[in-house]
Amino acid sequence: MPVLLITGASRGIGAATARLAAERGYDVCVNFKANETAADAVVEGVRALGRRAIAVQADVASEPDVVRLFETVDAGLGPIAALVNNAGILERQARVDQLDAARISRVLATNVTGAFVCAREAVRRMSTRHDGRGGAIVNVSSRAAVLGAPGEYVDYAASKAALDALTIGLSKEVAAEGIRVNGVRAGIIDTEIHASGGEPGRVARLGPQQPMARGGDAIEVARAILWLLSDEASYTTGSFIEVAGGR
Repeated sequence: MPVLLITGASRGIGAATARLAAERGYDVCVNFKANETAADAVVEGVRALGRRAIAVQADVASEPDVVRLFETVDAGLGPIAALVNNAGILERQARVDQLDAARISRVLATNVTGAFVCAREAVRRMSTRHDGRGGAIVNVSSRAAVLGAPGEYVDYAASKAALDALTIGLSKEVAAEGIRVNGVRAGIIDTEIHASGGEPGRVARLGPQQPMARGGDAIEVARAILWLLSDEASYTTGSFIEVAGGR
């Protein structure tokens, strides 16, 4: 069965993607940074659906951690066929004139550098140029990449815009090597990430203001991710699906 690696998969969009992927026939590596209990629960959910799964602790902001993560998947599940770059962080809501360089570096280290290094390791395994069998990568971006998140998370928005550039550029590099690279831009989705920004109720506040008059659910993003990974998207690369309720 195809092996899927999802970064930041212990909760939210990553966890929903892991469970849906298991339903669609994938064996899954659940990467997590700190919450081992939550990651183990996702693994048990995948196994309950009859698929193989492992949880691997690794901070994608650390290059040695990423290398170890992929090597662990190689040994524990076999060659990967798909990668979902889902791990991402944001910090407390603030204007640009309140940000310091340390915060910006932290956000970029996970959201940009981490995604690049994970993509590198995936390409080295999947590309026909490296004797791989092809595969697919989906980068989990945000509507913030387009809208800028003024007054809240411009640094986060900038990191997701960089992720979009990675999606487009990498897709062209590896299109003839059996790898498709696409992105999903999520909108106001009900996950725990909003608490990290200091506003746990952000979805309740902003959801009714969206064109569809509600926030989204993690499973709605997961469905778009799984479509892009599937053979139904076989002629789709360098593209984005907006899962944002019309935002």
